[in-house]
Amino acid sequence: MIQNLTWRGVLLVLVLGAGFYSALPSFLPPKDKDSSFLRALLPDRTISLGLDLKGGISLTMEVDMEAALRNSARRSADTLRRSVSDEKLAGVTVENEDSLDILVRYPDPAARQAVLDLLDKSYYGLEVKNDAEGVLTVVQTSEEASDVRSLTGRQALETIRNRVDMFGVAEPDIRPQGEDRILIQLPGFDDPARAVELIGRTAVLEFKLVDDGPKTAEEAQRTGAPPGTQVYQEKITDPATGAESFVPILLRKQTLMTGDTLTDARAYVGDFGDPRVSIRFDGRGAREFGDITDRYINRRLAIVLDDIVYSAPVIEARIPDGEAYIRGSFTMEEARLLSVVLRAGALPAPVSVIEERTVGPSLGEDSIRQGLQAGGLGLLLILVFLLYYYRWSGMVADLALLMNFPIVLGALAALGATLTLPGIFGLVLTLAMAVDANILIFERIREETRRDRPPLAAVSGGFGRAFWTIFDANITTVLAAMVLYQFGSGPIRGFAVTLIIGILSSMFTGVFASRFVFDLALTRLRPKRISI
Repeated sequence: MIQNLTWRGVLLVLVLGAGFYSALPSFLPPKDKDSSFLRALLPDRTISLGLDLKGGISLTMEVDMEAALRNSARRSADTLRRSVSDEKLAGVTVENEDSLDILVRYPDPAARQAVLDLLDKSYYGLEVKNDAEGVLTVVQTSEEASDVRSLTGRQALETIRNRVDMFGVAEPDIRPQGEDRILIQLPGFDDPARAVELIGRTAVLEFKLVDDGPKTAEEAQRTGAPPGTQVYQEKITDPATGAESFVPILLRKQTLMTGDTLTDARAYVGDFGDPRVSIRFDGRGAREFGDITDRYINRRLAIVLDDIVYSAPVIEARIPDGEAYIRGSFTMEEARLLSVVLRAGALPAPVSVIEERTVGPSLGEDSIRQGLQAGGLGLLLILVFLLYYYRWSGMVADLALLMNFPIVLGALAALGATLTLPGIFGLVLTLAMAVDANILIFERIREETRRDRPPLAAVSGGFGRAFWTIFDANITTVLAAMVLYQFGSGPIRGFAVTLIIGILSSMFTGVFASRFVFDLALTRLRPKRISI
C-alpha cells in the first residue's frame, strides 16, 4: 500500500507554488511602472538579463598598485614623523618624496639608536633597507607590501560597487580578475564616457591651507615653490560662457584633513543659483574640522579633489557641527557626480581602463528570440516523442518535465541571478538530463512488467532500481558544475549556476514528482497493466 501520499502532494504543491511566486515578478513590468496591488505583494528580486542579452558596457579596469604602495609609504612616513615629534627626537627628520623609500635623517648615533628602537617597537610593517652615515632608508616589508596590494584590490572593488549602486545602474556585474584588475559589466548602460568618469575618479578629498607667503603662485610656477609648498591648479568656469580654465594656486603641502570621515554629500543649488555640494563629517571628523576652522580663522582653506582645487574660501568663523559645502566652478551634473563619488568613498589608488566594449541591444534581442524559438521547438519535439513512445507514462514524463520551469526560474529569481547565453545553454542541458532520468525509470518499469509483476510492484521496482543510477550520473555533473563555479568567471559561473539548479530540479521532478503521479493514479484507478 502506498503511504504518505498526502504529505508528498502537499510538498509538491508548496515547491511549485514557491517557484511560481518567485518567478512571476520577472515576467511583469518593473515595479516603478506597475503599482498594482498584486505587484506590491510579490518579491522584489527578479531574473536579470546579462550583457550578452540586454546590451550595455563592459569595462576592464586596472588598479595602479605601485601608486597604492607609494600612498602607503607616504602615510607611514606621516605617522613616523608624528611619532618622532611625540618622542621629542631632536634633529631627526622624516622625508618621503612620493616614492617607496622613507628617508630618516639623524644627527648622532644616539638619535639613530632611538629611531631604530622606535621602528622595532611600533612599526612592524617597516624595515631598514640601507643604513648610511646620517640617514636611514626605511621601506615596507614584503609582507606589508603584499597586504597593501590585497587590501587595495578589495577596497577598489567595494568602492566601485558602491559607486555603481548609488548611480542607479540596474543589475551590474562587478568582479575581480586577478590581483589588480576588475571586470565591470553594466547591462542597459549606453554611455561609456560617463561610466568611466563615474567609476575611475579617484575622489581623494583633502583640505589644505593656501600659502600666504611673499611668493605668488605664478612666481612659484616659474621659479619653483618654496619649501613646504606646492603649486596646484584651481578650476574656474565662466558663468556666462561655461568655458573652463585653470589658474595656479600655491598651497601648503601638509594635508590638514582628508575625506575619510565623510558621511554624506549632496548636490544642491545655492542662494545665487550656483551648484554646490554639501558635505557632512562623522563625530571625529566634525571635531577635526571644528579645530581646523578655529585655528585658521581669516585664512583661506582650499578644498582639493584629485589634486584639483575646487574652491578656497576664507574661514570666517569656527564650524563646529561638521557641515560645510563645496562651492566651485562646476555644473549641476558635475555636482551630482561629485556627490556620488564622495559618498561612495575614495578609491585607494588610481584606476585606468585597459579594455572597453559596448554591446548593442539588438544582439540581445536576436539571441533571446532565436533561443526561445530553438528551445520551444526542442521542447515540443521532446514532449511529442515521450507521449508517442511511452503513451500514458509519457504524459507523466511530460508533466514532470514542465514542472521544471517554475522551479528553475523561481530559484534563479530568488537568487537574483543574471541570465546569460551560457545560462540558457545550461537550462537546455538540464531539460535533456530530466528526460534521461525518466527514460531510465521507464525502461526499468518495462523490465518489471515483462516479468508479469503487478503495476504497483513494477513501478516501485523501476524507481528503486533506477534511482542510484540517476543519482550517480547527476551528482558527478553537479560536482563538475561546482568546479566551474569556483574557478570560472562571468558567463562560466552563470552556466554553472543554472546547471546546478536545473539538475537538482530535474532530480526532484523526475524521481519525486513522477513517482507521486504514478502512485496517485495506481491507487485511485487500480489498472491491471501500465500503459508504457
